[in-house]
Amino acid sequence: MSNKLYEIISHVMKIDISAISDELGPKTVENWTSFNGYVLLNELETGFNLKFTIDEAMDVESIADIKRHLKNKGVIIDE
Repeated sequence: MSNKLYEIISHVMKIDISAISDELGPKTVENWTSFNGYVLLNELETGFNLKFTIDEAMDVESIADIKRHLKNKGVIIDE
């Protein structure tokens, strides 16, 4: 499932899929503005057919955080 996750991140943040790692986040990706952060959450909700709470959305500081929230919602992430 990481491929789907990484494809969404790559598309929204306009970064190469090979550059994506768990450490990336709003502080390390130039295109990760507050607006693109919300676009990313929307695309993830649509792509994985789920909803994030406001607390979950505010908790995202890295790709690892996104994976944790997806796992908590039952999404299987291939490592």
